[in-house]
Amino acid sequence: MIFKGFKVKSNQKYVNKLLEARKVAINTNKIKTFGVILNSEEFHNSDSFQSFFEEINAGVQGHKIVTFINDHEPNQSAWQTQFTSKDFGWRGKVKNVELQTFLDTKFDVLIGYFKKDILELKLATALSNANFKIGVSRADDRLYDLIIDVNPSEFDVFKTELVKYLNILNKL
Repeated sequence: MIFKGFKVKSNQKYVNKLLEARKVAINTNKIKTFGVILNSEEFHNSDSFQSFFEEINAGVQGHKIVTFINDHEPNQSAWQTQFTSKDFGWRGKVKNVELQTFLDTKFDVLIGYFKKDILELKLATALSNANFKIGVSRADDRLYDLIIDVNPSEFDVFKTELVKYLNILNKL
């Protein structure tokens, strides 16, 4: 139990270090690839994202979705890639190969579609090599370049606002 507390503290320090060292380098290229980080407790329908990407012509190869599931939750095969708190070691070391591949991918946009302040979700977002990060949570403003403050259950509102802002930024 004590070691778990030390591990959490270690990972929180690592997130802070990553966010302090983050250099925002936004380019003017059109968006071709999307990465999405979901929390299964807050949003259950990954098909909504897939149909949204088809609407904006991102294609099947242009996006990847990973989902954080609770350690006690049964394995849900509906999610493409899953991770839990056990997939992180000390100082943010990623133990899940699929998650590491996702984090290493240079997406044009990463969407952090979660509101809850969960360390593993913040760590995955901070570790991502995405060019432009969009979130719905104000738990830590340093994580994102753009925050669309909506409840995860209001996907249609998020979708409308995202398209609006990406058009304003000339990204679509």
